[in-house]
Amino acid sequence: MGKSDFLSPKAIANRIKSKGLQKLRWYCQMCQKQCRDENGFKCHCMSKSHQRQLLLASENPQQFMDYFSEEFRNDFLELLRRRFGTKRVHNNIVYNEYISHREHIHMNATQWETLTDFTKWLGREGLCKVDETPKGWYIQYIDRDPETIRRQQEQERKKKQDLDDEEKTAKFIEQQVRRGLEGKELEKPVYTELNRENEEEKVAFNLNKGASTSIAASSKTSSGLGPNALKMVEGAVKRKESAHSSGQSKEKKKKSALDEIMELEEEKKRTARRDYWLQPEIVVKIVTKKLGEKYHRKKAIVKEVIDKYTAVVKMIDSGDKLKLDQTHLETVIPAPGKKVMVLNGGKPWLPTFPPLSMLK
Repeated sequence: MGKSDFLSPKAIANRIKSKGLQKLRWYCQMCQKQCRDENGFKCHCMSKSHQRQLLLASENPQQFMDYFSEEFRNDFLELLRRRFGTKRVHNNIVYNEYISHREHIHMNATQWETLTDFTKWLGREGLCKVDETPKGWYIQYIDRDPETIRRQQEQERKKKQDLDDEEKTAKFIEQQVRRGLEGKELEKPVYTELNRENEEEKVAFNLNKGASTSIAASSKTSSGLGPNALKMVEGAVKRKESAHSSGQSKEKKKKSALDEIMELEEEKKRTARRDYWLQPEIVVKIVTKKLGEKYHRKKAIVKEVIDKYTAVVKMIDSGDKLKLDQTHLETVIPAPGKKVMVLNGGKPWLPTFPPLSMLK
């Protein structure tokens, strides 16, 4: 295997070394060649190809600088547009991503000496919105692509059309409502004289709401009935009224003295309930999870009650003392045969107690 072979160790090492970015001081922009060390850069500067490039650049140096500046600007703006769009971003972030490409145009070959100068130039030319902050310069790309402008105009036109349609619909509904109110005339009552077709027919008035419908129905049918049928209808209406009044009196008499006493006692019990129930020397259970699994759902004994709502408890298992609010505790139902304490409410009527707790 010869020394110049592609798979020789030296060739592989040279390819590994040439990967990625290297020092800018050993890069020749005119020849677009990156050297790995000072010796290589010195040899390159003495080469004939480099000398020819210098002769070409010396004839018109401004042309080469304008060319490199234009390439740098186009690549930078293309990256900003494609990668970040119209978002506001720090200029150093965009620049670091730009120089990560190995074949990029270096800034020292352009007309701008620093990134800040380039950022200010973008703002003066109207290519980007730039603003200075304590953290540095931020840039925002201004998209002037005709296709993008046309798309934005179409979206604005569509929004305006939707708003116009909504306004037209609202105006149409308002006109319909106004037209309906104008065309509607208030119905006025018509007063007529009372004409009696039969002198023997009786005219009856009843102010009871329940029987008004039946009377109206009977008055309507009374024109075609005789006096005997009319008397029968009036008797049925009176019987119905008497049955209704007797049913109401029975409902009123349902409540006895015992029921009233029980209602009073229940009202006293409701008013006697308090919003605190902690008592010393009772067994409680911790229900909060903020203290961890060590204390969750564990039993403790209340040693001291502070301000009616806070208690100092002692854990039955570990003997640790904790200061907890009553919302983080709950009562413990004792086993059959154990002592209990009524913590809240009045004297119960049934053996089902309000919050109970087991005594120590």
